[in-house]
Amino acid sequence: MTVDTHKETLGFQTEVKQLLHLMIHSLYSNREIFLRELISNASDACDKLRFEALTDGALFEDDATLAIHIAADKDARTLTIRDNGIGMSRQEVIDNIGTIARSGTRAFFEQLSGDQQKDASLIGQFGVGFYSAFIVAERVTLTTRRAGLTAGHGVRWESAGEGDYTLESIEQAARGTEVTLHLREEAAEFLDDWRLRSIITKYSDHIQLPVMLTVSKPAEEEGGEATREIEQVNKASALWTRAKGDISDDDYKAFYKHVGHDFQDPLAWS
Repeated sequence: MTVDTHKETLGFQTEVKQLLHLMIHSLYSNREIFLRELISNASDACDKLRFEALTDGALFEDDATLAIHIAADKDARTLTIRDNGIGMSRQEVIDNIGTIARSGTRAFFEQLSGDQQKDASLIGQFGVGFYSAFIVAERVTLTTRRAGLTAGHGVRWESAGEGDYTLESIEQAARGTEVTLHLREEAAEFLDDWRLRSIITKYSDHIQLPVMLTVSKPAEEEGGEATREIEQVNKASALWTRAKGDISDDDYKAFYKHVGHDFQDPLAWS
């Protein structure tokens, strides 16, 4: 297979431009939803790998332990979400991020109410959650390689959310996708461990994959250096695999909000 190695600048589809404007200017008060959506996308990518590997086990590439990793860099003011799921080819990046080919896009805009709480809930329902990254990021860099392709088929996508994006082929040894958000100055709170941990617990506790967060640990001795450690934040267990007595009302509510992409509590459950 011939690898397309050139770098090019492409324009977003008109609907994507409208969507980016909405994300940046209309959903600011609910900006923490970006992390929920990016974790959900990462989880979906791992689920897709599991499914495709049922008929082609080689797609696991000798690494069947799936997880989502999140790390903040305060000095660089970046937040990175990485998964080792199915990944994307160059054409899939163009199809899935540069354009919105879904018939549901128009329906998404028609459903917008102007109520930020309700509109934020629609993002996940209509599959446009990736763009919520631009609520907090002045620039987004995505690197990816589809499972089953060679390292030379890696792809880097980058955009400031202003109408176009760059795309180039890179060497990427590991399969999966890494999304790096270059945060706006006013979004620095999303570099704090406690803030990230609270959002993950609030929205993604029921993701069946472990969500691993790189956190800072204070020095054990005076004058020593702080260290960085990786810890699992979520329970990573499906509600239906747990005893009913072990599930709290808050667990039920959080699960509903995750699967329904809703900010409101369910009306009832049993």
